[in-house]
Amino acid sequence: MPPDIRLLILPLPAFALLPFGAFLDKLRFSADDEDYSQQRYCSWTLAGLTLDSVPASSGAVVQVEAIAEQLDMAHYDYLVLFGGRNAMATAELAPRYKALLKRAAKAGVKLVAVDNAAFLLAACGLLDGHDVVVHWRHEAEFRATFPHLKVLRDQLYHIEGGRITCAGGTAAIDLAVELLARACGRARALKGLADMLVDETRDSRHALRSLEPGGGHGRAVQRALALMRHHLGSPLSIEQLAADLCISRRQLDRQFQASHGMSAKAWWLEMRLQQARWRLLNSRHGLAQIADEVGLGDASHLGKCVRRRFGCTALQLREGAAVA
Repeated sequence: MPPDIRLLILPLPAFALLPFGAFLDKLRFSADDEDYSQQRYCSWTLAGLTLDSVPASSGAVVQVEAIAEQLDMAHYDYLVLFGGRNAMATAELAPRYKALLKRAAKAGVKLVAVDNAAFLLAACGLLDGHDVVVHWRHEAEFRATFPHLKVLRDQLYHIEGGRITCAGGTAAIDLAVELLARACGRARALKGLADMLVDETRDSRHALRSLEPGGGHGRAVQRALALMRHHLGSPLSIEQLAADLCISRRQLDRQFQASHGMSAKAWWLEMRLQQARWRLLNSRHGLAQIADEVGLGDASHLGKCVRRRFGCTALQLREGAAVA
């Protein structure tokens, strides 16, 4: 009897090991009646463009078992890509992967992008007309690179016909459960979660409490933090943000002072600067683009803010000269 679900799995260079391992282990638990790891109810093939091993961002190395271009796409329901750490470097893989991905899509295989693999699908034109979920750290970068695509905020994954995108991390478990439930039934999809020490699966729209540093503060502050992330690159003022929360700026500042030890404006600037720092260290984008993405105006203003906060120039920060 053939498996209920068949997956072709492609880790991209410098892929993140956490979502890859989490997704694959969830498949393993659901694939057999006991914990024997036999691929009975779901099957998968680990492939690459060559038979060379693929390094993860952590330095761990995974050995593939097949060359993807030599496989018959009719044997698979899903092609799952696990993205690399550097979003733009992943997008630049498009010339190498485009023919394979288009052949899979033409054969009716559903394309799944986990983490930064969404950048690759978008660069290949395979997300046109579809909404996209990316890791929150890469939302601004994705929007700037692919302004014609709609990014869904604060979602773990999104399933839309033959295109599926996932933010990465442990959200890969939630996505795996949903795909397995659709193919094998809910009971089999949930099998093994206790072994993985996972209490329960999360809905695709689950809001991460860990994005709210410190926790325990008021609802207004939590909503303000979500709005700040949402409007990171926009010129929205603190007064407008407070109005959206139906409170005064003084009330908002008072709550931020109590929970974060600084005003709402100061916290929003810190949020922008930390994102700019991360982008400087993890992308090749210029200062002007990063400044626009994080709502700090232009390259000159970004440079001044970086020097004031981190005690070095943006170039020195990018080169790792500052610890901050």
